[in-house]
Amino acid sequence: NYRSVGLISSSFLYLAKITNSSQTKYIVSFEQTIRHSLIFSMQKFELAIIIPCYNEYKRLLVPEFQSFLEMRPTVFICFVDDASTDGTNKKLSCLNAKNPRQTQVLVNKVNQGKAASIRNGMLKCYNDNKARNYAYLDADLAISLEECSSLPNGLDDGKDFIFASRILKIGSTIERKFFRFLSGRIIATFISNILEIKVYDTQCGCKIFKHHLVEVLFNDIFISKWLFDVEIFSRMLCAHGKEEALLKMEEVPAKRWIDQGDSKVKLSYFFRLWYDLYLIRKNHIRNYHFKKV
Repeated sequence: NYRSVGLISSSFLYLAKITNSSQTKYIVSFEQTIRHSLIFSMQKFELAIIIPCYNEYKRLLVPEFQSFLEMRPTVFICFVDDASTDGTNKKLSCLNAKNPRQTQVLVNKVNQGKAASIRNGMLKCYNDNKARNYAYLDADLAISLEECSSLPNGLDDGKDFIFASRILKIGSTIERKFFRFLSGRIIATFISNILEIKVYDTQCGCKIFKHHLVEVLFNDIFISKWLFDVEIFSRMLCAHGKEEALLKMEEVPAKRWIDQGDSKVKLSYFFRLWYDLYLIRKNHIRNYHFKKV
């Protein structure tokens, strides 16, 4: 506990006083190291952010991550390298070496896709009991780390699941490429019909969960590599029932979203997407019916 830390600190400082001056600076330095280590070992992080990475060498904003980690010591970041081939892992390893307490790099031996990468990171951090709350965020930081880390404040208001939404409103900065916006709105309409809930944006890559939801939402393998967000909503509805689930969820308009570069989703997936939606719908109906029975 903190009292023990204080007693240890006092002992080191007293020892420093009765030791000759040439040794004092080393004892004080050692005392500070021990004190910080003990404090951090007793604390969970407030938030663990999972960031999937695939060939992000050119887009990975290392200075922004470094600055954020220095400013937010209560946040842990788990990077999941999805078998990148462009040197992404080298950048991540350097960042991890500078911030070993606050970062971790997982590496998929073969490319598994975004859904599996986020699931792997979530379950690893959850099993290691890293944090009170968990989130995932896109590596390109279309939504900033600062905004992502501010969303858990809403979890203190009785919510268990908060997700950012790219709603353009007064005071917000939402910059999206027209094709992405148009296709997104078409898909969102189908998703709302499948889930039978009114939700504007299920696909925004910034979602926050309380600790106990991780196992419920991420334990099973996802059907789709890219539409797994829809499956998360489906699992939430099936686990709690529609009425209760809606009370536990909150859609929060993003303050800032800037599309970064080209999408990692291949154009050919547009045809596969509809089959994925069909499978998700089929699975949702079966699980939701079973829950009600």
